[in-house]
Amino acid sequence: MRYVDLPEFGAPEVMTLADGPAPEPAAGEVLIQVKAAGVNRPDVMQRLGLYPPPPGASPILGLEVAGEVAAVGEEVERWRVGDSICGLTNGGGYAEYAVVPADQCLPIPDGLSMVEAAALPETFFTVWSNVFQRGQLKPGEVFLVHGGSSGIGTTAIQLAHTVGARVFATAGSAEKCAACEQLGAERAINYREEDFVEVVRKATEDGGADVILDMVGGDYVDRNIRVAAKDGRIVNIAFLNGPKVEINMLPVMLNRLVLTGSTLRPQPAEVKAGIASELEAEVWPLVVAGKVGPQIAATYPLEQVVEAHRLMESSAHIGKIVLTV
Repeated sequence: MRYVDLPEFGAPEVMTLADGPAPEPAAGEVLIQVKAAGVNRPDVMQRLGLYPPPPGASPILGLEVAGEVAAVGEEVERWRVGDSICGLTNGGGYAEYAVVPADQCLPIPDGLSMVEAAALPETFFTVWSNVFQRGQLKPGEVFLVHGGSSGIGTTAIQLAHTVGARVFATAGSAEKCAACEQLGAERAINYREEDFVEVVRKATEDGGADVILDMVGGDYVDRNIRVAAKDGRIVNIAFLNGPKVEINMLPVMLNRLVLTGSTLRPQPAEVKAGIASELEAEVWPLVVAGKVGPQIAATYPLEQVVEAHRLMESSAHIGKIVLTV
């Protein structure tokens, strides 16, 4: 098979196409002939040498794919050769074939293309587990998401809006803010021009945000604490501006705040299987109904993976970047 090789860490140009043997599915795994693979920020971090794959995972980049089942391992009962599915990989998505744990696979929702389906797993698993499982967002609550125009952000806005939350988002341009509001944000805040703490506090009559999803970190950590509502939950999933900060813990105690976070890739297989099961029951019907769905910013053939990573690093896109195979 062809796959994207990473012979060394560094800039996008270190990635090259290579040929090698296709993997074989172990017990509980399926082999997917990849039609499309999502590009995500963790792929960039792995390329830079900052996010190593967990033990036993493929060193090939790529955390989500869509395609057809080419083979099944022992103990796999649900999937058959020829099924069209998408899945959350533990690695190996930037290739013509990828092995995926069967319980981390889902049927492609009716009406979606392979490209759209490949943009679902990593983002929807992340948003569901952090906003709804960890953050416990409820109808009527106020939700604030940073990076609102990213793949994570656009998904979080749609899901939070659909369940009846009041949604606020931050983004870095008027175009990105408009996109966030079109997807369901009550107010998108251009962080280059406005202070999101002031805007959200004013809009909620000083009530603040009940759940905050943050991938920025840095000085946002303290500002999140200042904008959080009483009993608020602040969930960090990345630290683009750095993980080390000094904060005043007194407001955390006085307002009974929860500071939490997670990474998806290292979690046990049974946890990911549980997320997949909840997504299929709670979210896939919303996708089929057209109430939520992936926002595709750009597609590139596998041969242009360097360009795809350049776009990801530029942060100029709105939504998801997908490789076609």
